[in-house]
Amino acid sequence: MSLTLFRFARGAVAFRAVAAGLVMCPMMALAGTGDDPVAVVVDQAQVVKLPEKAATIVVGNPLIADVTLQPGGMVVVTGKGYGSTNMIAMDRSGGVLANRPIQVEGPADKLVTVYRGVDRESYSCTPICQRRVTLGDAVPYFTQTLTQAGTLNNQATAAGARP
Repeated sequence: MSLTLFRFARGAVAFRAVAAGLVMCPMMALAGTGDDPVAVVVDQAQVVKLPEKAATIVVGNPLIADVTLQPGGMVVVTGKGYGSTNMIAMDRSGGVLANRPIQVEGPADKLVTVYRGVDRESYSCTPICQRRVTLGDAVPYFTQTLTQAGTLNNQATAAGARP
């Protein structure tokens, strides 16, 4: 094979490889969106778009995340505990439409953690520090804070019910 013909053949192969890459790029980008992890902070919610044909959602570990299906393939993912799990969206016939990992992490900003020996207490400081119920806090602190929050909620509900 002559040198000129060799260069032409090598250039044609390179051109085809680049062209195939440009054609495949958008398809790979679309394929990747179904597997992107859903990141959510514990005690917060995130809205995620799934295929519109989704009729059933299965969560791997419901202690880590809660997922609620809304019309049009929208789901609300709520972080319940630290860790990772997944959600599987299925159509009416049981076909899998999506399988998305879910990563639930703790709050990172404006949170103060106080250690009293081995006991831990958490405070949310936005703008002033108030007790915050956080997984991993000492049982007495956790229980007392949860009880106070329930009492405040009951008082607010009673006050709203008055004419």
